[in-house]
Amino acid sequence: MIRKVGFVGLGIMGKPMARNLQKAGFELHIWARHSEEVQDLVAGGMAWHESLADLAASVDAQITIVGFPPDVEQVYLEKGGILESAKPGTYVIDMTTSSPTLAQKIEAAATARGLHALDAPVTGGDTGARNGTLSIMAGGAEEDFEACLPLFKAMGTSISYMGGPGFGQHTKMANQIMIAGAIAGVCEGLSYAQAKGIELQKIFDAVKEGSAAGTQLSGYAPRIIKDDWAPGFKIEHFVKDLRIARREAESEHLDLDMMRQVLQNYENLILRGMGANGTQALIKFYESGD
Repeated sequence: MIRKVGFVGLGIMGKPMARNLQKAGFELHIWARHSEEVQDLVAGGMAWHESLADLAASVDAQITIVGFPPDVEQVYLEKGGILESAKPGTYVIDMTTSSPTLAQKIEAAATARGLHALDAPVTGGDTGARNGTLSIMAGGAEEDFEACLPLFKAMGTSISYMGGPGFGQHTKMANQIMIAGAIAGVCEGLSYAQAKGIELQKIFDAVKEGSAAGTQLSGYAPRIIKDDWAPGFKIEHFVKDLRIARREAESEHLDLDMMRQVLQNYENLILRGMGANGTQALIKFYESGD
């Protein structure tokens, strides 16, 4: 039975996810490169560890949700990392949106050490992380998925087993491709309305219950109207995801034209220093006339 849970990656998504696990009755153990950033969690009863190796050796399940694939590779595969340090039988669950190929590599290395690895990326943004309503898509051995269901249920409401190693990441890539079109549609529609002299609040109120309704519209149009560019999900992280999706698509000779164009537009914003803004800032691309 899983009782002690390690958590690494205590940022916009990770902090509320860890808190929800704690509320569900799990004993939370944490480590971060900058301890000052997690003192609120320590004050709330989570156990601090001085090293990643000590953390991984102390828990029944280890969860990570870090920034980029190189970060995933570092915490799992480098010396003193999770796979080297965890006890046989430990469940290791990467919830970062990362490379399916890397997920398969980690699973193979984990299995060789007697560990149980799952790739289980999430969608739902910072709001879903806070409310415990994330969608979680998992790849790996089905029996390992079943064993970790109590963890997933503490963090999400839509929990899906997608298949073998890497299939959670493949599912997340499909999700990100869908989001790319949806957020671009919202920003293009609002840009058109604004250019024609329609107040953004009025256009939002007019269409929010109709066929254009959706998570991207309801989640981001109010932020755009308020000039709120704070990240629920950072542009630089979305670009990372779409670049992974592009590589995976190219390996299958798929021409995903819409996704490629949205990626190019976001890359333009990164060049303008906007990578730390939320994905709703895509509207700035249209406003600039580039």
